[in-house]
Amino acid sequence: MKKLLTAAMASMALAAVFSCGEKKETNVIIAPKPTETKPASPVRMSDYAHSDTVTWLGRVYTVEVKRSVADSLPMVKDEQGRKYYDNVIRVRITRPDGSEFFNRTFRKTHFADLLDARTKEDGALLGIVIDHVEGDNLLLGASVGSPDVLSDEYIPMVITITPHGDVGYKRDNKLEVENQNPQENPTAADEDDGV
Repeated sequence: MKKLLTAAMASMALAAVFSCGEKKETNVIIAPKPTETKPASPVRMSDYAHSDTVTWLGRVYTVEVKRSVADSLPMVKDEQGRKYYDNVIRVRITRPDGSEFFNRTFRKTHFADLLDARTKEDGALLGIVIDHVEGDNLLLGASVGSPDVLSDEYIPMVITITPHGDVGYKRDNKLEVENQNPQENPTAADEDDGV
């Protein structure tokens, strides 16, 4: 009887050992719930406003430049494919007595004939600034290019405003040449080496 009890206890112990180490097979696969990746929201470039004076035709004019995001225009994108809103830029010129001489809102489409295909599609209107007076005309610098603030890809252009308020557009080839050949325009420090 003792041998029977011992054998029974040994069989139970073996059964317990085998049942603990044995894994039950199942067909259930537990996977994390997929998360939806939302596309990044389009980036809005910062608005800005700037006012400056310029002596033109013997009088002092005030030139106000205001850049605003234009939600209604087609989206543009940078080199990485991130989407941006395009801009519009309003240029307002007032006479010394405060009366308005010129008021126009510029869009990238104003410069379409001056842009390459990629810039025309993906570039944004970046800025307009006073450049200089040449003869009877006021010249403003304009740029259309990558909307990424860290990028230096843009096309420089010149806006010519006549004394009658007529407007002309052309590429600023002078700026492009200066950027390509920096050694052709030595600075005073380069000319004077202290000897």
